[in-house]
Amino acid sequence: MTASLTLRSVNRLAAETSPYLRQHADNPVDWFPWGDDAFAAARERDRPVLLSVGYSACHWCHVMAHESFEDDVTAEEMNRLFVNVKVDREERPDVDALYMQAVQALTGHGGWPMTVFLTPDGRPFFGGTYFPPDDRPGMPSFRRLLAAIDEAWRERRDDLDGQAEQLTDALAAAATPDPAQDLPGAEVLSAARAGLGNVYEPIHGGFGGAPKFPPSMVLRFLLRDHARTGDPTSLDMARTTLDAMAAGGIRDHVGGGFHRYSVDARWLVPHFEKMLYDQALLLRAYTQGYVATRESRWATVVEEIVDYLMRDLRDDAGGFYSAEDADSEGVEGLFYIWDDAELRSLLGADADDVVSYFGVTAGGNFEGANILNVVDRTAPRSEAVTRALPLLREARARRTRPGLDDKVLLAWNALLARALAEAAAVFERADWMVTARDLVRFLGTELRGEDGRLLRSWQAGVPRHNAVAEDYAALLGAQLTLAELDDIAWLTDATRTAGDLIELFHDPDGGGFFTSGSDAHDLLVRGKDLFDNATPSANSLAADGLLRLGALTGDPRWREPAVGAVCLVADHLAATPAGFGEMLEAQERIVLPSREIVLTGDRDNPDFERLRRVVLDRILPGSITALGAAGPSAGSPLYEGRATGGTPTAYVCEGYVCREPVTSVEELERVLDTLQASR
Repeated sequence: MTASLTLRSVNRLAAETSPYLRQHADNPVDWFPWGDDAFAAARERDRPVLLSVGYSACHWCHVMAHESFEDDVTAEEMNRLFVNVKVDREERPDVDALYMQAVQALTGHGGWPMTVFLTPDGRPFFGGTYFPPDDRPGMPSFRRLLAAIDEAWRERRDDLDGQAEQLTDALAAAATPDPAQDLPGAEVLSAARAGLGNVYEPIHGGFGGAPKFPPSMVLRFLLRDHARTGDPTSLDMARTTLDAMAAGGIRDHVGGGFHRYSVDARWLVPHFEKMLYDQALLLRAYTQGYVATRESRWATVVEEIVDYLMRDLRDDAGGFYSAEDADSEGVEGLFYIWDDAELRSLLGADADDVVSYFGVTAGGNFEGANILNVVDRTAPRSEAVTRALPLLREARARRTRPGLDDKVLLAWNALLARALAEAAAVFERADWMVTARDLVRFLGTELRGEDGRLLRSWQAGVPRHNAVAEDYAALLGAQLTLAELDDIAWLTDATRTAGDLIELFHDPDGGGFFTSGSDAHDLLVRGKDLFDNATPSANSLAADGLLRLGALTGDPRWREPAVGAVCLVADHLAATPAGFGEMLEAQERIVLPSREIVLTGDRDNPDFERLRRVVLDRILPGSITALGAAGPSAGSPLYEGRATGGTPTAYVCEGYVCREPVTSVEELERVLDTLQASR
């Protein structure tokens, strides 16, 4: 095997569409992609599988690759002793989640790069994360680990089989948690708010200490809580956090968008990768923050996120790329940091204002250089700063850009489409709505196989890998948002997506939704994605989407599977609300009286847009709307008996009771204010 490997310049990963996998195509390691061929080779050679999982924007994945996978001696040992499998966790979140759970059970923690050793039938028996090239205190070298696993495989096989059996049984048990017997009531919402207050950090915002990740879903819950209860503490927590993130180094003040997380408590020093899902989730948080407060600086944040996405992450075919790396020229953050002298030479007379605004010093705030951050969080940009930013962007464009992960992922793009549609409506940006509409059409066509099944990943025109529950549920959410804000005809697509979601992923016995489909045959266990972490969980997205679909269509069949998903985590909503920011919205829809707001009439009449703005200028928890186009056959009972042409008219119903139709802004404001006060 080793001799033949030296005769070729690339391994099997060269044929993959994942940029992360192709980064390893010229390793001396004889990598397999995940699949039957790898496990057949392991059975034939009677060797364990060494599973390595990572993603393109993972700094320590690159470090381990340079130290170990590019090293000829290490690779020779890997090839001789194991069948080596490389997985992009973003393409195969089901594989990643299953074996991450095993690693966490073994070590008490997890992360990436993830290294797991499996039997030839896929059962895990040992695992960890990063392993260095040399022994370190409490951490064996990677080559020492390889030798120890090989020795155990040859000399103590029964022990490893026993460990694998125990782990597999534990994974199977964890995949089917018992649902709560009773669905919790509205008291969970106030308990969740109190729980967040207990871990809130009042100076710099966020929840808990360093490192700090953008708590987008939790912030939206707090904004809805404030709208529902009037509690000022909810708004204060959201406002402080949104302002602190927008001012901090976690925000790319020059190019727009946000980095993945902050390594410190004050949002200054980021881990510099930029992920599509963060842009989508923060776009929603700042849009809704603007609706709640009318802070113009948050409108600027929204505009700059969208500008960044359109400029740097959009594929010509219509999808959006997954991520930009943290490193350029082998140095983390090099693309984003600034030297005081460099800034002064670029900006001339404006330099003093810019340096003061962004806290730039000769000594720097990050390894001798400067991460731009706004010293006074709420200070408006001066004319000098406004003039300087395009110059800095132009200067930065001459640097070597970080690596780009140019695969298009269904779920992340669907999250973005929903956020774009909401922002388009709030900020009256018809061009953003066109982008959202086109993006959802792209996802529904280009990421669909010949058999009609959705696929998860697309790169350079080639779709790959069956979509998981997260993909279907996120697409459902985007289609429903377009139905509410753009055209009710999107309900047809949403209904198809929901039907496929239930057919492929719903667990009618244990409740909730499996991550992988009923047609998945390459996993030991079908797990369930329950926690809202970096992205909303599949179960949260599914529960909220199905409840919205039921309200928009009047079809009660969608409610039961949604409630079942909430019941799976009901006991945790109040105890650990930071892990269920998205699911709390589904809980709101269950316990709050249903509210429907429908606009009909001539859309070209200026009064239609005036009525629409009354609705869009409010956060309305637990509501569904129909504010877009509706033909004679609208496809929703919300339009039954209501003329779709003529005088613009608003219909508001709550708790199965409808108010008198209204045609004036003042009347609609009064109705909505009265209903909101009653909640």
